[in-house]
Amino acid sequence: MSEIIIKKVNSKKDLKRFIEFNYELYKGNPYAVPDLYLDLANTLSSNNAATEFCDFQPFLALRDGKVVGRIVGIINRKANKTWNLKSVRFGWVDFIDDRAVSKALIEAVENWGREHGMTTLQGPLGFTDMDPEGLLTEGFDELGTMATAYHYPYYKEHLEALGLEKDADWIEMKMYVPKEVPERLIKVAEMVMQRYGVSIRKFKTARQLRDAFGQEIFSVINEAFKPLFGYSELSKKQIDQYVSLYLNFIDPKLVSTVVDKDGKLIGVGITMPSIVEALQKAKGKLFPMGWYHLLKALKWKHSDHIEMMLIAVLPEWQRKGVNAIFFYDLLPYYINGGYKWVETNVELEHNDKVQSQWQFFDPRIHKRRRCYKKALN
Repeated sequence: MSEIIIKKVNSKKDLKRFIEFNYELYKGNPYAVPDLYLDLANTLSSNNAATEFCDFQPFLALRDGKVVGRIVGIINRKANKTWNLKSVRFGWVDFIDDRAVSKALIEAVENWGREHGMTTLQGPLGFTDMDPEGLLTEGFDELGTMATAYHYPYYKEHLEALGLEKDADWIEMKMYVPKEVPERLIKVAEMVMQRYGVSIRKFKTARQLRDAFGQEIFSVINEAFKPLFGYSELSKKQIDQYVSLYLNFIDPKLVSTVVDKDGKLIGVGITMPSIVEALQKAKGKLFPMGWYHLLKALKWKHSDHIEMMLIAVLPEWQRKGVNAIFFYDLLPYYINGGYKWVETNVELEHNDKVQSQWQFFDPRIHKRRRCYKKALN
């Protein structure tokens, strides 16, 4: 069998091959959701604000000139300092079902990490928590999401054969939208608002939301997520980038902001109609017709389910029932909009603060993801 060649991605041509390999590998797979080409191209470039504190290097695995695998090595200096690590991350990993390919890819990142003084390998992880994280280990027959990556079942076998071990697991929940807002939820939410003087603030347009709370939303996220596994605090430049990229096209009806008696933002729940079917139809490209599928899913004919992109509450307001207010606010929009079910983003398997908020529903775990680790001897 021909030799596996590892090549560093240092040109637009190679980056194009890197991105499109995922499209080829999962072509026809009904559960995989392709990355938007332009989005990933910007992420893996100096345009990404995270490069202020991250070094990265994408790699391709080639056999007879054909791409058979890909991976990105990332050193997040900020996260390493926060968590007292010397860790090199790997992300955006894909490969054919060939142990020689996966071995060559992992070794490429290990060697690159050693060259930069790293002593531990971790992944799959991105630059920050805003990127896809974790390897899919359960739920291979479930539709993917915008915020996560799909992986074939053999990935897990390959990584574990290379000596990688569990570092942390995340779960994803699926919940069905009830026909009416549960009475118990109404009572809890109204009691919390009356007791603490907090209230819901809604906006008519995405621009109004962005102008009022664009920066504050991500400040709340930083404070709320700070204790979570591997979290890397978002910088001012990153926040500006995310506000510009994402807060301009969300539906403000499906965003819940909770403020204290002085009008200060204390919590936010960002949800949106799933656009995964539109991304599948677009096949990762905006042109010639990808833009139409995405715009249709966002504006004219939404899917039958909602994705909970994130829920964040300031630490001092956690465990006081603020999360109940989000669903008190959002459920009527889900019901009136004809949505059938809701999917959560990834949440750490032992994060009881997060999982307790689903007490008003009938959730089931339908996916599991794993971050692996390995000591670099």
